[in-house]
Amino acid sequence: MTLTPNTSNEPSAAVLLIGDELLSGRTQDTNLAYTAKFLSAYGIDVREARIVPDLEAEIVAALNTLRARYTYVFTTGGIGPTHDDITTDAVGRAFGVAVHYHPEALALLEPRYKPGEFNTMRRRMARIPEGASLIHNSVSVAPGFQIGNVFVLAGIPMIMRAMLEDVGPRLSRGTLVTTATIAAHVGEGRIATALSEIQNARPSVAIGSYPMFSEAGPIVHLVVRGRDPEGVEITARAIEEALARDGITSTRVVG
Repeated sequence: MTLTPNTSNEPSAAVLLIGDELLSGRTQDTNLAYTAKFLSAYGIDVREARIVPDLEAEIVAALNTLRARYTYVFTTGGIGPTHDDITTDAVGRAFGVAVHYHPEALALLEPRYKPGEFNTMRRRMARIPEGASLIHNSVSVAPGFQIGNVFVLAGIPMIMRAMLEDVGPRLSRGTLVTTATIAAHVGEGRIATALSEIQNARPSVAIGSYPMFSEAGPIVHLVVRGRDPEGVEITARAIEEALARDGITSTRVVG
């Protein structure tokens, strides 16, 4: 389910998840869900997400497509100290700028290591594309960075979340989305026609249908989302009335 097409005055976002481990199934991503929820508090819709391997050309191509299409792009992964952490160089290539050691990043990182331990590989975490600003984190100190409308974050969830806290004040706010959820004790096939008719009559909101099963039988959660609270409530009531006419029991889900 998605909202209606984005308007020019509402910010949008994409998430670019980077790493072979995600595509192999070795690591289960949680960063997308967290980022989407974080941005929803700013009225920013995540409209696209992609996963790409640790290949520079793939990262560059995806990043250039997404940053031209959306207000913001958030990347996660590939900014650590190892040989396969190539996101920083890929971002520099996408923007056509050089990558250098950032003095502030070096100053943040070096004190965390004993003398002689801040080696060449660890110094890689202080390499930042020219013109980028640092994104600080309160967990490991190693920074992410912002360049243009792209925010480059760590892949480790705890660190990524800390970085988002520094990103938040930099974002433009959109109109918050209002949600109403109705639980109906019915299979969704029985109400599909009614939902389609209600959706067609109210294009400014989005209606999603999410079926599940319980010991008591099938249940479907009908989720109404939109930026006009009154429109969301009117639509939710229309769904409830349609269900009642068909003899279907429903309840509002809180939270």
